Amino acid sequence: MAHHPEKRMDCHEANVPRNDEIPATLDCTHVPRLACGKGQCATIDVHFFARTQMPCAQKTVVVGLSGGVDSSVAALLLKQQGYHVLGLFMKNWEDDDSDAYCASRQDLVDVMSVADVLGIEVEAVNFAAEYKERVFAEFLREYELGRTPNPDVLCNSEIKFKAFLDHALNLGADAIATGHYAGVREVDGLFQLLKAEDGSKDQSYFLYRLNQTQLAKTLFPLASLYKREVRKIAADAGLHVAVKKDSTGICFIGERPFKQFLSRYLPPKKGEIRRLDDGRVLGEHDGLMYHTIGQRKGLHIGGLKETGKPAGDHEAWFVAGKDMNNNVLYVVQGHEHPALRRESLNAGQLSWIAGAAPKPERVYTAKSRYRSEDAPCVVEQVTGEHCAIRFAEAQWALTPGQSVVVYESRVCLGGGIIER
Repeated sequence: MAHHPEKRMDCHEANVPRNDEIPATLDCTHVPRLACGKGQCATIDVHFFARTQMPCAQKTVVVGLSGGVDSSVAALLLKQQGYHVLGLFMKNWEDDDSDAYCASRQDLVDVMSVADVLGIEVEAVNFAAEYKERVFAEFLREYELGRTPNPDVLCNSEIKFKAFLDHALNLGADAIATGHYAGVREVDGLFQLLKAEDGSKDQSYFLYRLNQTQLAKTLFPLASLYKREVRKIAADAGLHVAVKKDSTGICFIGERPFKQFLSRYLPPKKGEIRRLDDGRVLGEHDGLMYHTIGQRKGLHIGGLKETGKPAGDHEAWFVAGKDMNNNVLYVVQGHEHPALRRESLNAGQLSWIAGAAPKPERVYTAKSRYRSEDAPCVVEQVTGEHCAIRFAEAQWALTPGQSVVVYESRVCLGGGIIER
């Protein structure tokens, strides 16, 4: 069937199940596949896996297809390399997934269109229950405690490389693959997680909680590619997602205003905003959960100048701390205020990819947030689930709830959750 990449179907045009119509458990033999061409869609019954007989020498890889260019090219590359490729679309969120936020249904349409071009079969699986229990519940708990969690880290370890991996293996797959920008290799019987060649897109930070069992069954086809190359490969193959915008933000929030979304699950509680240096009350916050260390926007105190400074000298205010017991938000003025920098942190919920902690006498590098630069450090006081990390230079806005991830050159060793 001919493919017309210039035609991007709206989710209402195609015979795609509504988000609330995808059951928690799908019968793999009755998953519809959309074949799109000439502006029309036809629904074809697909007996997924059940009807497929393959030579033993050919490996079966299930690719997590999101509807974006990265996972689509990952599937394309694996097929070109001779793997038997099958696609899996994960639905991880259901609450308030209405017509106003049509992204997941449009993503499914895009997945089916890509699958039609590649000639692969696709299964749609609903992991919403697992996601809510393993990821979203922890997300809310962390915000209640005044921390700033990173749900993408937990989603990877609990859903994409656990629920998805288990599902694929139960169906007889040899491995799974994703469109993450990262790499994996085996050295002396141990699997290592590597940074991607494209440093600006590297996602190893979000994958540091993966273990040996997970990495042994995972392929990252985009490890050596730059984003511009991925888009070109997609365009050359006639995939309409070559020009699709990258998704950003937290997956279950999407385009929703974060403050509005969070207030539906956690009741806001107003309190004082105080200047850390002298305790002066500067204003009122709507809830500590809406603020994170280093935050500048949304404080609504930008017109206040620091005491003793000349008129017109209005440096920006930044969140420097939270007093959860008294519901007070502390702020300081100026990006380089000493209260925003620290030379060490304590981390918990440690996860080391090789199963053992880094050696305490060695110098490594670490990221204290996704976009931070690799900073030289040493890992100290490792006691089971906790450790201390000391940096060569003070780091800006170390934030409880975020992950600190340790590297040795290009190898991701693991990390933990910043506690203080």
